[in-house]
Amino acid sequence: MKNVKISNLPLLFVFVQACFAQADFAPYFYDNGPHSNNGNLALFSLSEDTPVGTQIYRLNGTDPEGQEVSYGLFFDPGSKEYFRVDPKSGNITLVEKLDREKQDSVDVNISITDGRSKVVERVTIFVMDSNDEKPEFQNLPAIIDVLETTESGRSIYKVEAVDRDTGSGGSVSYHLQTPQSSLFAIDINSGVLRIKSGQMLDYEKAKTHFVTVITKDGGGNSNGKEHVMSSTATLTVNVIDAQDTPPFFIGTPYFGYVYEVSVPGSEIYTVSAEDGDVGNPNPVSYSFDEGDDGVFGINKTSGCISLLVAPIYLKREIFNIKVRASEVSSEDKEMDYGVTTVVIRVVDLNNNPPTFYGENGPQNMFELTMYEHPPEGEILRGLKITVNDSDKGANAKFNLRLIGPGRMLRAVPQTVLNEAQVTILVEDSAAMDYEKHQFLTYKLLAVEIDTPERFSSTADIVIHLLDTNDNAPKFSSDYYIARIPENSPGGSNVVSVTAVDPDSGPWGDVKYSIYGSGADLFLIQPTSGIIYTQPWASLDAEVRSKYNFYVKAEDAEGKYSLAEVFVTVLDLNDHPPAFNDNFLEKTMVIGAPVKIEAIDDDAEVPNNVIEYAIMKAEPDNNIFDIDADTGEIKLKSYIKSIAIIQNITKKRDCSWSLVVQARDRGQPSFSTTAVVKIDITEATQLKGGPLGSFLLLNRNNPLQIIGMLIGIISLTVIVTVIISTMTFLRNKKSNRILPNRRVRRRPQKQHFWNFKSPFKSPDTPIENFTVQKEQQDPEVTVENVNYNNNISNVVRHWPPPPCAPTLPPPPPTYVPGERHWTISTVSAAVAPKPKKRPVIDRRDTMNKALVSELKMKLEQKRMTT
Repeated sequence: MKNVKISNLPLLFVFVQACFAQADFAPYFYDNGPHSNNGNLALFSLSEDTPVGTQIYRLNGTDPEGQEVSYGLFFDPGSKEYFRVDPKSGNITLVEKLDREKQDSVDVNISITDGRSKVVERVTIFVMDSNDEKPEFQNLPAIIDVLETTESGRSIYKVEAVDRDTGSGGSVSYHLQTPQSSLFAIDINSGVLRIKSGQMLDYEKAKTHFVTVITKDGGGNSNGKEHVMSSTATLTVNVIDAQDTPPFFIGTPYFGYVYEVSVPGSEIYTVSAEDGDVGNPNPVSYSFDEGDDGVFGINKTSGCISLLVAPIYLKREIFNIKVRASEVSSEDKEMDYGVTTVVIRVVDLNNNPPTFYGENGPQNMFELTMYEHPPEGEILRGLKITVNDSDKGANAKFNLRLIGPGRMLRAVPQTVLNEAQVTILVEDSAAMDYEKHQFLTYKLLAVEIDTPERFSSTADIVIHLLDTNDNAPKFSSDYYIARIPENSPGGSNVVSVTAVDPDSGPWGDVKYSIYGSGADLFLIQPTSGIIYTQPWASLDAEVRSKYNFYVKAEDAEGKYSLAEVFVTVLDLNDHPPAFNDNFLEKTMVIGAPVKIEAIDDDAEVPNNVIEYAIMKAEPDNNIFDIDADTGEIKLKSYIKSIAIIQNITKKRDCSWSLVVQARDRGQPSFSTTAVVKIDITEATQLKGGPLGSFLLLNRNNPLQIIGMLIGIISLTVIVTVIISTMTFLRNKKSNRILPNRRVRRRPQKQHFWNFKSPFKSPDTPIENFTVQKEQQDPEVTVENVNYNNNISNVVRHWPPPPCAPTLPPPPPTYVPGERHWTISTVSAAVAPKPKKRPVIDRRDTMNKALVSELKMKLEQKRMTT
């Protein structure tokens, strides 16, 4: 550098800048070798199956001064641009599909620049092969001709194929599509096609063969997968014929027919043969070998067989003739030949239909008279029928059928050849019934089987049946039901029975008779079947209302049938109801009804159904009600005590007289009356306490009294055992003897009221005690639960003091048909009601003292509070 004089500062800056510019170095690529994925693309290779858009490489370089670099990539003019580069990152992307078979390398120019200096390098990218090409045949498809006499194992063609891939993907092998069923085999490596060992071509079997050849490469990777590529082509093999096959007949087997009307010279049949070597056939000549018997001839050229004599001279029905077909060479010399059989049948014309014959010649009507119901399988010997067909062979074969009502008869034989004796057998004996058919008409039909004409003939068979006594009389019903009023006089008609015997003559006449334990009062007219009562008979439904017996219908020979007769004697209302006594005495406890009962001797409802009614009551009619169905008499619902009755009657005596009527429901209706004297009393007025009341009420039923006593004793024993056992266990547990709890017992004739005062403890619950108002005397309402037991002393239990409770008496034993009374404890307490005076429901006059005492205690309680 020359010295330059700088006179000022800007010139000095330019000088320094120039010095730095001269010191700038060019950028350069890194050379990372052939196996790196970044650098300068040195010896870089790429598979041809790489997908478009794949980032395949990254250009990588640097600038010595540390300047930022950018990258470039370009191709020679006219070349396809396969890649594109990102200037900043240097990433190279594939933008066009590679094909190694077209271009196995790509030349590309890459560049790197820092903005001042630019370095360009030319590199070659190698395209690597993938198995993407199929093998291609070079000489297929093709058509070749092969002589049919070619030896087994001989080579007939060489198949060639090429694969443009490299390595194993470029190697090829050869295969046949169906090697098992083929006549050919191919060498897997060379492609040489041969006739398979042990096989021969045959022009007469197949003139052309289509051989499908498959070529495969050795396999390789493509698009990340291992696979084998293959191609297919067809080789057409035409077989060339050789003179090695004898003539053969067309359309075998052969059958000809000679008819009885044929004349000499008639054409019977024409045979046809061809040379087996159809590729180059020789003419064929025809002749007989054997079997013609000199009565047939054949044309050597056409093969037409003709009749030489009249059919009458033919000794056999069937002729089996051997016919020869020989090849004739160009020198008129017979060569190879073939033989077939021609079957000629002498045929009878079907010109005669089947015909029926009787004893005197042809006949188409046959008649027979016989008794009905012959044994099954019996032959109708009175019929002599023969059938015949004058034709021969199949023309004389026909079927026999018997057509008529049902399947009573059967004809044998069913199939006939030429002629047969016809037999008629009984098939269904029961159906041959004179009562159903007095004569039977059948048609015997003969129809040819295998002939086109199907000739047929018929004959009529008429069988007249004679009657026998084969039926018993039969009633119109299995049983007869009759009804007759009980007041019917003797000789009255009861019912008419009918029986019919379908037999004819005297066998059809029926006589009737009756028998049985119930037939004593009845008779029957033997001819009409009318059943009537004995002249002296008197029917009574109350004595016996049902009769049944048997009626018998019998014909002249003793055949009979039975029917059962049921006779019902209808009840009439001829008995009035009756009481046990016209004057009855009853004692009625208030609340408990008394019952009366009448009996009607009639046998049926409604004649024996009784309704009860009170006709009159003294001294008052408004005291009692009666149940119309049961006869129970009870007081009106509002009468609860003797006092009410005394208020109504104004009398102290409670004795009543009732006139009670019992009426039946028959037509006409009968009635009876009785006087019932009823003494009314209350349960509390009965003496003897509860036991006395119970005994009084059940004085007519000693079993119930005994049962009640047994029940009381049993219950007492059980309760005693339980209490003793509990006491013993309790004392044993505490190991000391404890005193028994005090048990208060009531005297039998004195009644104590045990209750706990409600004023002693505020914690004692107050029981409901209803106080009502009646007149001016306050009384406590104490309900007599056993008001129907006639018990005078009702025990009332107030809340007890802390002591052992008194056991209630056991309930009386329940007796069916009577009300089961229970003795329960009635507990009560006084409950004051504000602004209202207590109301008294008076039921028992003995409660007044107790109620007064309770009222005084209530007043004292109020004063103290």
